[in-house]
Amino acid sequence: MRSMTGYGRSTSAIETLSLTVQVSSVNRKTLDLTIGLPEEGESLEPAIGEQVRRYATRGKVHVDIEVTGARAGTESTWDETAATAVLERLKAFAEKSGVPFRPTPELLWQVVNSQRRSDGFPTTDAAQPVVTEAVETALRSFAAMRAREGEALLVDFIRRAETLHRLVEGIAARAPQVPAHYREQLMKRLREAGLELDLDDERVLREIALFADRCDVTEEITRLRSHLEQFAALLKSQGEIGRKAEFILQEIGREVNTIGSKANDVTIARAVIDLKNELERVREQMANVE
Repeated sequence: MRSMTGYGRSTSAIETLSLTVQVSSVNRKTLDLTIGLPEEGESLEPAIGEQVRRYATRGKVHVDIEVTGARAGTESTWDETAATAVLERLKAFAEKSGVPFRPTPELLWQVVNSQRRSDGFPTTDAAQPVVTEAVETALRSFAAMRAREGEALLVDFIRRAETLHRLVEGIAARAPQVPAHYREQLMKRLREAGLELDLDDERVLREIALFADRCDVTEEITRLRSHLEQFAALLKSQGEIGRKAEFILQEIGREVNTIGSKANDVTIARAVIDLKNELERVREQMANVE
């Protein structure tokens, strides 16, 4: 089991630059992948996307790749020859237009800065192997964190599944007693109303039979047990769990609601409330599982 929440980071040296890769994710029903790259490295995005998909199938995943600057001991430079050529062209254009050409410090800075040699990102051929390795390292760290959180979630799910099972079995044990309890209450009300009817009276038997049929939850209990077995088996399986679990939990909720509407018994009603509360906690946690 893997959590959809994770973080991984790695750093590498690439030519005269320092490369930092950060991978982070939060829960999302599908895989929502965004990649932040320097403009010069955008051609690497498809390959990075393929790397991420080997580690994540769900979640909002963001990969941020940042070139933080030159390594110690290097200086930023510009292309002096190119800057001079630009100034010559500007001078020629000004003379042709009959405008005096007097370069200001601001103009010189703009021209020189526009011709700065780019240290933003190396060529794709030089960058690709380094970026690939750095992304892979960050993804391994990212996956390890998701696995650790997944283990903690698994322990919690196992405990909550046992609670759900215990509550269902409590309802199963109580359900056969409900018609008998109803019969006692019915006879009590009849006596209080001054109506003395025998337990074998056809009208009493028919009323009890109708009530027993209306409040029978045998089928719901059977389906609940089956769903809980599937849920327990799914927790032990590998691969994607979240979507399948969401469906099973939805079916469990449907059966619990049906029992709540049919049971007509205080003890079962309390168990149904406890089941719904516990089920909601499981659903909230399951939203974080891949």
